[in-house]
Amino acid sequence: MPTFASFDELTLNYSVWEGTSDAPPVVLQHGFAADTNANWMGPGVVKALRAAGLTVISLDARGHGRSAKPHDEASYGEDTMARDVQALFDELGLKEVSLVGYSMGAVIALAVAGRDSRVRRLAIGGVGSGVVDCGGIDTRVVTREAISTALLADDPATVPAAGAVFRALADSLGADRKALAAVASAIQAQVVDLGSIRVPVLVLAGDTDPLATEPERLVAALPDARLQLIPGDHLTAVMAPEFSRTLVTFAGECL
Repeated sequence: MPTFASFDELTLNYSVWEGTSDAPPVVLQHGFAADTNANWMGPGVVKALRAAGLTVISLDARGHGRSAKPHDEASYGEDTMARDVQALFDELGLKEVSLVGYSMGAVIALAVAGRDSRVRRLAIGGVGSGVVDCGGIDTRVVTREAISTALLADDPATVPAAGAVFRALADSLGADRKALAAVASAIQAQVVDLGSIRVPVLVLAGDTDPLATEPERLVAALPDARLQLIPGDHLTAVMAPEFSRTLVTFAGECL
């Protein structure tokens, strides 16, 4: 898989699947502790987009997947990872894109869309009113401290309940838990200016996702957005056929 040096020279990994459609390429940014394979390939999202003829590009965020994994908190933060996405646009010479983000990736995608005119359409999943009230990940549900503690615990049996799902995901993927703890520690507040996002937005929210509650409030806070409820929770909604089907339709509307 190809790599490039981001704005600060950190090496990041990405994947490209060339399509036949004239629609702008779809750029995917995965969620916390996941990667391209876990968030997009395994659930069938890449397959569905490719079947529609769309060009698909996916970035492994710093600290994740096959990208570099520094262990210092200063290397992370949503703004830093948003700059990585923009650096990928530069690397590939992209003029316009449909940007898709899930969970942490949704916050990153929102930050990019608010300041980069190359984003023509935006789809975000795994987030809801937390973006409105907390400016990003819903820290009312799980704090960065709970996530970091869960990731760094020597004994998985001592992991706090709030962070257990992230520890389990990290362990199942063989992820670098120290790098992920640094990512969690760098989670910021009020990183998203929703009023600055003028492109059409699709909000995809699992109907039992605790991190995507009251998604209608997020839709109302965006100038041009619509909501699609998906059956499932934070981990399973992206696997639902409705998720990929709605995303394909939305991305194809650029034609």
